[in-house]
Amino acid sequence: MATQNLRRVFVWQLPVRFYHWLNALCIVVLCVTGYIIARPPAFQQGAEASYAYWFGINRFLHFAASYIFLFNFIFRVYWGFVGNRYADWKNFIPTNRKFFQEMWEVIKIDILLQKNKEHLAIGHNALAGFIYFFVFLAFAVQCLTGFGLYAAMSDWWLPNLFAWVPGLFGGDFDLRQIHHATMWFFIV
Repeated sequence: MATQNLRRVFVWQLPVRFYHWLNALCIVVLCVTGYIIARPPAFQQGAEASYAYWFGINRFLHFAASYIFLFNFIFRVYWGFVGNRYADWKNFIPTNRKFFQEMWEVIKIDILLQKNKEHLAIGHNALAGFIYFFVFLAFAVQCLTGFGLYAAMSDWWLPNLFAWVPGLFGGDFDLRQIHHATMWFFIV
């Protein structure tokens, strides 16, 4: 029996792991609370008004998770420049012909099953990285549309940096539709 020479490779640094799990938690909280905001259940409580503040708590959780999501996303973009070679931003954006060739190899081997061999890659292969590029774009769209919607009801300077977004997307209704559709992109 042939022996394999295996060695352990440290790929995902602690900041990338922290980003991943915090991001996953934020997406779950944002999807659940966002769905409730979009389609609030119609029920009345017989309790005194201050005890029936569930929708306000839901909105608070949504807004708090959105700030965490935004700062976490900004941190990940920063880490794409200072992290190790597996976290590098060049792994997500096709910058040369070799990137496209590797993407095509992954498609032929893993998706179309045309070759009877495996594609070896440490970290993300080119296709996975390219798909993450679109996921990061969806993150940016979600932040733009969400904070664009929030800007009209906030006095703080940070959300008001996004006050130009509703006009760019055709108003609040269209912006809300894009924000909602992007949420379903994450769910699916």
